[in-house]
Amino acid sequence: MPRLFTGIEIPPDIATQLQLLQGGIPGARWIDPADYHITLRFIGDIDDATALHIDELLSRIHLPAFSLKLAGVDFFGGARPHSVHAKVVPNEALNTLQQAHERACQQAGLKPETRRFTPHVTLARCRGAPLASVRDYASAHGLFAAGPFSVSRFVLYSARPSRGGGPYVVERTYDLLPANGAGAEEGT
Repeated sequence: MPRLFTGIEIPPDIATQLQLLQGGIPGARWIDPADYHITLRFIGDIDDATALHIDELLSRIHLPAFSLKLAGVDFFGGARPHSVHAKVVPNEALNTLQQAHERACQQAGLKPETRRFTPHVTLARCRGAPLASVRDYASAHGLFAAGPFSVSRFVLYSARPSRGGGPYVVERTYDLLPANGAGAEEGT
């Protein structure tokens, strides 16, 4: 069974800027820059027939290209941090694309995603890292900014079955419409 998710690739120049943020949290496992991405929809371990159905539904998403910016660093996990990430500046086109992915996955029979969409680029896994170190790191890099960068496609990724984590494999890419394609609709 493939373990799948959809996302947006991070361009090499932005990945280089993110890589410069590595270090400073004891015990953190830093993400390989080749695996930086913005997750749109986690799909999970599914059978091949469902994977093909999702692929077909994703190919029907026809939305215009857009630009994104990154600004700031934060962490997930509260008092027990489990990851640090670069934040994505709020963007309506990104939200629209994510909602189209959610609809496609539900049409393929997946349960609705229960977590609120919080676009980000994971920089490190830090289970067991001291909270003070993670807070200090996020504070020290709070003014980080990168972009804008163009998003002209989205990707169907696979990860190691039942475990996740990189390296991630690009299974298929889906082009967005040219940015001047005003009035384009999602054909789902």
